[in-house]
Amino acid sequence: MSPKTLYDKIWDAHVAHEAEDGTCLLYIDRHLVHEVTSPQAFEGLRMAGRKVRAPEKTIAVPDHNVPTTPGRDDPKNMTEDSAIQVAALDTNAKEFGIHYYPVSDVRQGIVHIVGPEQGWTLPGMTVVCGDSHTATHGAFGALAHGIGTSEVEHVLATQTLIQKKSKNMKVEITGKLRPGVTAKDITLSVIGATGTAGGTGYVIEYCGEAIRDLSMEGRMTVCNMAIEGGARAGLIAPDEKTYEYCKGRPHAPKGAAWEAAEAYWRTLYTDEGAHFDKVITLKGEDIAPVVTWGTSPEDVLPITANVPAAEDFEGGKVGAAQRSLDYMDLTPGTPLSDIAIDTVFIGSCTNGRIEDLRAAAAILKGKKKKDGLRAMVVPGSGLVRAQAEEEGLAQIFIDAGFEWRLAGCSMCLAMNPDQLAPGERCAATSNRNFEGRQGRGGRTHLMSPQMAAAAAITGKLTDVREMM
Repeated sequence: MSPKTLYDKIWDAHVAHEAEDGTCLLYIDRHLVHEVTSPQAFEGLRMAGRKVRAPEKTIAVPDHNVPTTPGRDDPKNMTEDSAIQVAALDTNAKEFGIHYYPVSDVRQGIVHIVGPEQGWTLPGMTVVCGDSHTATHGAFGALAHGIGTSEVEHVLATQTLIQKKSKNMKVEITGKLRPGVTAKDITLSVIGATGTAGGTGYVIEYCGEAIRDLSMEGRMTVCNMAIEGGARAGLIAPDEKTYEYCKGRPHAPKGAAWEAAEAYWRTLYTDEGAHFDKVITLKGEDIAPVVTWGTSPEDVLPITANVPAAEDFEGGKVGAAQRSLDYMDLTPGTPLSDIAIDTVFIGSCTNGRIEDLRAAAAILKGKKKKDGLRAMVVPGSGLVRAQAEEEGLAQIFIDAGFEWRLAGCSMCLAMNPDQLAPGERCAATSNRNFEGRQGRGGRTHLMSPQMAAAAAITGKLTDVREMM
């Protein structure tokens, strides 16, 4: 039998039917649902008189639209559209009998944080959600990717998805990371090296010593942004850290079922000699703390660099770079560390886990944010929030002058009250920086939680290594 990649193994284990043209019907183990991409899907089921095929494998949680301030379960504190979508999810979850974490539940949070936290995400699974950052769950050795609303309806009705197989891509990060360098710096550096289309048509497997050294939280951060590199999904082979993270979670297998599951999970690795269609290798020691300067995640440079000029690029990127510079209101040659900011946002499905909050709090302890700067921390779930309060992290943020918010997607995207004003510049730990992502006319610089914390103290983009 020819050697297989991790992606090959998971794919082959889930193909229910393959047509002559290679189109497959893929069985789906776990379907995560939020309020933005599901209302039409549930309405389609209702109109066709269908039920949810596997309600026990379907999990719903509102996250995109929910406010992150007290009183948020009152529709009067939401926009009209947000209130309608959250109410629709509430109704649909109850009517169709699926697992549901309402806004009032301490387990509520961003769907890609709730899934792993509750043990819904496990190695070897196929996981889908009507959200592009479903790739996050690939950190567990699961094949996880986003789907559209019509596909959400298809999965709800049949527990299958029509797919064509992607090609295999390997991203290897060798050696050790230097102090101050994080999983966020890895994933942004990979996108900087490949471009946002570098992974198009591929599923990426991340490997190498620097990847194995990451915690599960760090691995989730890396896989989360596989989609920003154009990939269908990102994967990391499960290992002892994965099993340890999953064990004892509310919906993880127990007893003999755990032992059987773990025995299978230990077969989930890329065989020696398996073929990759594309290979990218970066040295861990060469990766520095990075920030984005433009309006794409590929517009990324080490914090020690200067703002580039449009003529530094070639082809179609020249015009794109000029438009980015104009939108971001940046002058070529300006040191990135001289760029003043107005707002700091720490949170999102990329960096809203307890480890992220610990890292930011370690920089902020005993310090204050710059006067006049708006700064907020939004935990990724109610349980992360409770843990941060128990560990004393929340008090560090509050003492530093940050707003300590409730769980949700928050300022990662402009679908809720947490938005940038036109021209406002933000140091953000989220995943996208296109025009208007955090609010119309808002300007976003992506970075790690440590870097965002450092920026809050100085009021400008800052090399966190100067504070360590």
